[in-house]
Amino acid sequence: MDGATTIRRDVGLTELSCAACVKRVERVLGALPGVVSVSVNLATARASMDTGSDFELGTALAALDKAGYPASFEPVDLDVTGLSCAACVGRVERALKRVSGVREATVNLATGRARAMVATGLVTPEMLRRAVEAAGYGAVLPEANEGAAPARHRDRDGWIALGAVLVAAPLLLPMLLMPFGVHATLPALAQLALAAIVQFGFGARFYRGAFVALRNGGGNMDTLVALGSSAAFGLSLYAMVAAPDAPLYFEASAAVIALVRVGKWLEGKARRGAGSAIRALDRLTPERATIRDRDGSERSVPAGTLRPGDLLLVRPGERIAADAVLREGVGSCDESLLTGESMPVDKAPGDTLVGGALNGDAVLLAEVTAIGGESRLGRMVRLIEDAQAAKPPVQKLVDRVSNVFVPAVVGVAALTLLGWWLAGRGMELAIVRAVSVLVIACPCALGLATPAAMLAGIGAAARNGILIRDAAALEQAERIRTVAFDKTGTLTEGRPELVGLHAVPGRAVDDVLHLAEQLQRNSEHPLARAVRAAAPDASGAAAESVRSLPGRGTIGRVDERTLRMGNAAMMAEAGIAVAPLAAEAAALEAEGRTVSFLASGEAVLGVFGFADPLRAGAAGAVAALRRRGLRVALLTGDNQGAAEAAGRALALDDIQARVTPEGKAERVAALRAEGKVAMVGDGVNDAPALAAADLGLAMATGTDVAMEAAGITLMRGDPMLVPAALDIAGRTMRRIRSGLFWAFAYNVLGIPLAIAGLLSPVVAGAAMACSSVLVVCNALLLGRWQPGTGRPAR
Repeated sequence: MDGATTIRRDVGLTELSCAACVKRVERVLGALPGVVSVSVNLATARASMDTGSDFELGTALAALDKAGYPASFEPVDLDVTGLSCAACVGRVERALKRVSGVREATVNLATGRARAMVATGLVTPEMLRRAVEAAGYGAVLPEANEGAAPARHRDRDGWIALGAVLVAAPLLLPMLLMPFGVHATLPALAQLALAAIVQFGFGARFYRGAFVALRNGGGNMDTLVALGSSAAFGLSLYAMVAAPDAPLYFEASAAVIALVRVGKWLEGKARRGAGSAIRALDRLTPERATIRDRDGSERSVPAGTLRPGDLLLVRPGERIAADAVLREGVGSCDESLLTGESMPVDKAPGDTLVGGALNGDAVLLAEVTAIGGESRLGRMVRLIEDAQAAKPPVQKLVDRVSNVFVPAVVGVAALTLLGWWLAGRGMELAIVRAVSVLVIACPCALGLATPAAMLAGIGAAARNGILIRDAAALEQAERIRTVAFDKTGTLTEGRPELVGLHAVPGRAVDDVLHLAEQLQRNSEHPLARAVRAAAPDASGAAAESVRSLPGRGTIGRVDERTLRMGNAAMMAEAGIAVAPLAAEAAALEAEGRTVSFLASGEAVLGVFGFADPLRAGAAGAVAALRRRGLRVALLTGDNQGAAEAAGRALALDDIQARVTPEGKAERVAALRAEGKVAMVGDGVNDAPALAAADLGLAMATGTDVAMEAAGITLMRGDPMLVPAALDIAGRTMRRIRSGLFWAFAYNVLGIPLAIAGLLSPVVAGAAMACSSVLVVCNALLLGRWQPGTGRPAR
């Protein structure tokens, strides 16, 4: 390749762990034809290649996969213009997937947004934009599409629709007056002039869209509208010249375009209503924030320039610009738009402030901990966008139908024309019937049914504190037969208190409590916090070499002694006899207490009893699930007595205690043999079970590990959100299916009526415009949903 132009290409990598991995990747990529040189950076996990301009990127990706170091992929979003129906969606998706380095691409007709999973470093947004434009559509990055431009575009659509109606009205008025015995028509030349303005002025976008579809070897809604209206216009123009006494159909061509324009405008307004949840969240972050410098001075800065460690000053009535930890001040914050919690949340120094929340009546000084996409609000927006961009499996059928729909409709229209002509009814009438077929058949409603319902349903859930991660979670949720709960922090408050402590003979209770406090001093486990709260003496050094054993307890060293604090299973594994305190432990268990032992070396020192009250909504949640015909189980690592006490209070169907994290996953797998299972948890211990279940629901009051393993995140610690999540998921899927049913039924009923001559082109145009609006409005009913009502809110 001497003298040839080379191109530097960077690609992100996964699975790199050492220098040996680096050498292997360099050998694999260096051996590919067209690669001049390769260097791999272990720290940044990226490979840089100098290649010829004709090097095929797919070759490098395949080689990396085979070597066991696959490229990393990241999402890139584009706002696409010119989409009109499901056929356009499929065409843009195929164009994006043809870009080498794109693994997956989806287009949401309701939002007009495309998302492509691209090889990090190899595929740029500009490459995707060019691919979309080559397919005949416009594309811009979402960031470049913000501001007033979308509002101006919406206003323009409304004015265009109004203009089309006003110009077409004189053509339609005589037809509307005929039932009242008024017979008046415009001169033929006036009809031609008005119809031409509508046809080639207001209808120009349909010709452009049809040309794009034709150039790409397919068809779309624009194709049908352009063919139908042009046929009616051309027939009328022919009649003016060849048969002056023949009826004209200029009103049909103008009405079709005007009505479709109005329908698309109304449809756009309804679609924007379905996506209101994302826009509401986006507006929560203020544009500016006040920070206090280390010298005590204050200054206003753009919120986007905040960095972790900045001291954020929030005055009463202001929104918090980023996630932070409160350092000074006592007050309350309204987090309702983030968690669905209607009551303000009290805040004191050390508490977490959530970006986007509204400060109450106190001046707060807080240290910024997370900004932008790493903040809780940023993660929420990303989760909702990801879920709304996803496609449920039912959409695959729609995509297959859309690929052949327009050609099939054109074929049916041609057969209709031929049939009426062969029946001796004349070419004029045959063309009118074929026009009605073309106009009535609209694939737009098919393409909107799923994304519109996803937008509305997932948005309604988010407004009420339920984050649905993907479309698969929706489908799984409505099929659940068993709901399994963890206990601590899920059905209970997760804030246990030490209510009982017994020491072995010869040991002082305070001494045992002090040792437990040293062992648990740096732990954030709920039981550790209870020990620290109960310990009056916090002297002495904290334990060293502390390790947490999930589902069992904690082990560490204090003054050269090995201390263990945990459940009976932990003691048994270490060979420590708990017989000296067996009676006391049994009594605590009988009272429904969580029991932990403290041992030093091989000798037990004491037994602790903790009480953790049930959450206020636990009983109501279980009752609501049972009313849905679901079986409710409890899987907990707690002792049998505590588990049975909770089970009796809540009337649970199945109670399984002393279950390890791995055991929870195994029990969930066993329950799946009897039907779909949902697992509800909040801690690291629950992550394996959440992943093993058909559907995982994680409390956001718990750990990030649990939320990552779950398909649905509940933004506040309210068990009532569990039946609510299943309810909104089921309603969303039913709206998707009902929307698809009516979209299919509309065509199944409308096309035969048009073939039979029972629908004029004008009526067909109105029906076609209404179909998409009705499908979106059907989805918008989800926006009125509220948890706990059992029906849409009034």
